Amino acid sequence: MSSATFSSICFNQGFLRKCEVKNRNQRVKPNVGGASVLSTKCMQSSEKNKKEVRIGLLGASGYTGAEIVRLLTNHPYFGITLMTADRKAGQSMGSVFTHLATQDLPTLVSVKDADFSHVDAVFCCLPHGTTQEIIKGLPRHLKIVDLSADFRLRDIAEYEEWYGQPHSAPDLQKEAVYGLTEILREEVKNARLVANPGCYPTSIQLPLVPLIKAKLIEHGNIIIDAKSGVSGAGRGAKEANLYSEIAEGIYSYGVTRHRHAPEIEQGLSDAAQSRITISFTPHLMPMIRGMQSTIYVEMSQGVMIEDLYQQLRKCYEGEEFVKLLDKGVVPRTHNVRGSNYCLMNVFPDRIPGRAIIISVIDNLVKGASGQALQNLNIMLGYPENTGLLYQPLFP
Repeated sequence: MSSATFSSICFNQGFLRKCEVKNRNQRVKPNVGGASVLSTKCMQSSEKNKKEVRIGLLGASGYTGAEIVRLLTNHPYFGITLMTADRKAGQSMGSVFTHLATQDLPTLVSVKDADFSHVDAVFCCLPHGTTQEIIKGLPRHLKIVDLSADFRLRDIAEYEEWYGQPHSAPDLQKEAVYGLTEILREEVKNARLVANPGCYPTSIQLPLVPLIKAKLIEHGNIIIDAKSGVSGAGRGAKEANLYSEIAEGIYSYGVTRHRHAPEIEQGLSDAAQSRITISFTPHLMPMIRGMQSTIYVEMSQGVMIEDLYQQLRKCYEGEEFVKLLDKGVVPRTHNVRGSNYCLMNVFPDRIPGRAIIISVIDNLVKGASGQALQNLNIMLGYPENTGLLYQPLFP
């Protein structure tokens, strides 16, 4: 065998290995000829018209929209065919986000001019309060993941109380499935409309729900001190988010009235099968990405720290994106930056009978666009980690 032939074989084998998508106990869809699409789709990844699923992205000019685009660049089955951004209509995505200028993407259009005839599924990244009417008018054949808060709260009266306006699509609300993936995977699988969780609720519910279900912690006196990077406040120009307002300081906001509080309480109450009220204070940190929730809980009678640790280990042992760290290791936001991972750990408090739980995520990925893609993968029958195996960017 010549050295050139040997090199060619090695290259092709290595290329095909890189093209494999890790399959989390889900089948890989065959193509029409019956052969695996893994290698063929990888070979054709530059040809977006070969992608199996045509994606519409509503609200593409915000941070979560840009993250959807970034994640989909390496997705072998999803190709973007429609992008909307009312204030940027007529522009290219590369002119709005220069870091995406290398991508072959459709021109941005306004929502009213959007043509959904060549779309199979939609990511909706529009602001809350505008999404209900738009989704109500979308064709029924579309699979939809909504990243706004408009369908997260089942009680429409509670939505009006916290968001200051009546819910305009109550029938759709009954259909919507809350998409906390690792907890509600089976419900997501059969959904047409998924309400993607908020960033704070994701980082808080993932560690708390398994402990509440196992009756290992008391329902009262749950205290949550959560901190987020500034990107969580969106891309719009706001005085409070100016560099001189944010840098070199910490800003507590939404004290006692943050809109994620009822969403967190809804999920925890479902786990407990009784009403839970939390003490929740979020803080804006002088960093771009990242979220840390430090949670203080009272353990049930006779429960030890080891019981909490083992319950979390048991719950997330086989999960791709939720990781319980080794005992004593403190989760850091640096260790999840740019990834879909949630890292967590549990520690004994100095106060007897109490525990401290620390959970970290990237607010734009696991806290938004990454979890949205994870959900749509499940809804359409693809391995849920497809397009999401980006490792954290460190340092």
